[in-house]
Amino acid sequence: MITTNPTTTSSTSLSSILVRLSIVLSLWSSFHSSSSTYAMTIPSSSQTGTSSRSKPALDIPPPLLSLTPGTWAFDTMSRRINEEILQRTYDENKDEPAFQAGLEEFNALRAELQGAAVNKVGYLPEPVDFENELSDEEKIERVQWKDILEPFVSNGDTWLSAPWLVMEFYVYRRLMEAIGYFNPASAGYRYDPFYVEKRKGLESSVASAEGVMSKITEMPATKEAAALATAFALWGNKMDLSIWPTSSAEGLKEAFTKIIESSSENLLHDDTDKLTGYCEKLRSSGGGNIDIIVDNAGFELVVDLALADHLIASGIASSVTFQLKAHPTFVSDALEKDLRETVLYYASLDSNSNPNCVSAGQRWQKYLDDEKWLCNEDFFWVQPLAMWDMHEPLFQNMNSRCDLAFVKGDANYRRLLGDRFWDYSSSFEEVVGNYFPCTVCALRTLKAEVGCGMSKEQVDRAKSLDDEWMVNGRFGVIHFGSGKGKSSL
Repeated sequence: MITTNPTTTSSTSLSSILVRLSIVLSLWSSFHSSSSTYAMTIPSSSQTGTSSRSKPALDIPPPLLSLTPGTWAFDTMSRRINEEILQRTYDENKDEPAFQAGLEEFNALRAELQGAAVNKVGYLPEPVDFENELSDEEKIERVQWKDILEPFVSNGDTWLSAPWLVMEFYVYRRLMEAIGYFNPASAGYRYDPFYVEKRKGLESSVASAEGVMSKITEMPATKEAAALATAFALWGNKMDLSIWPTSSAEGLKEAFTKIIESSSENLLHDDTDKLTGYCEKLRSSGGGNIDIIVDNAGFELVVDLALADHLIASGIASSVTFQLKAHPTFVSDALEKDLRETVLYYASLDSNSNPNCVSAGQRWQKYLDDEKWLCNEDFFWVQPLAMWDMHEPLFQNMNSRCDLAFVKGDANYRRLLGDRFWDYSSSFEEVVGNYFPCTVCALRTLKAEVGCGMSKEQVDRAKSLDDEWMVNGRFGVIHFGSGKGKSSL
């Protein structure tokens, strides 16, 4: 069974830690290296064991920076992340002792961001007081972050001149350091500063989810139902359920088609037919091992669980593994604890008011108990590495085990593309399908100025409809790529 990262401790001296760490790093394909500025293959492929692995088939373009006023990247790093996100984090946690203990470092981080245009990038503070308490995985993670940051520290980059993706992830990693998330002696040990937001999202999800959950159990084992479950996972409560037939026995196929059509108006690329055709092959072979690389908690996680529910119930999947974040990040991103809390919360709702949510929660709990659903937290999912530089152990695991991975959300999609300036018409198969460890389906609503696999006609249509088409989540894509996995279906 895939489990979360252990938190065992070590009492070794600093020198023995370094020796032990070098051995661990060697076994894990030696993560310690540096790379040229903006290469975004950090650690370098020769050191991570990825040098012989495939990359995108096209020439890799430069990454997004945060230097240009008027762009979403500039606004995020120069204003939004400090004035909105971290301010809200302070407002929601200021009275909590676990947060107060790290307030000085939290304010120091905010001061750096206030001068993002001139303040230079630095390394994570050394864990002087708790180095001996870190697990092997946590020690490796710190080395990885040093390697990620080294090119930009050496180059004298600022928070705006270093790649946007690196700095955005780094803000949240620095926040974890400020509150003492990895320090067992800190009041902030394993404290989630985004819990308030996540809990609000969980509680508010029920009203929308009750209608969705009432339909999930009616969905038969067909291509059309698989398409609908996928659309749910992409659009969530933007789906029009008003045209669902009153009879579960008749008219379902026609109704599914109408619902999918009504939700696809804002799709800029749609590989649903490729996806559902592949799902039929998995079903006919007895069900595959499917991963869902999760994005947000709240309602989005609920529809991810609904997708996983249908995959198991319809025979497309024999098991579903949820790939989850190893520490709180990007405010609403989901950890294993968030997934398990969601399942428990739904199973414990009032069955008179929300019978379908309760039934779903109980069913989901059984999937977890029976190990048909598995959870895996990994530090790779909270780092800014391009996915073609996936850590070797994770790559090998997915490559040998996984028949299909759903990649959810905008930040994960940005990493599929290395957060780089691909031509919008560049083929998803050539960019992502050429290197990903298994067959892959990306479900994304656009919230950043990066993309691929969209025709000129669709891009022009989106531009004509909405000046902010790349960043406001109105438009989406369903991309399917062959990957490098074990499946020969």
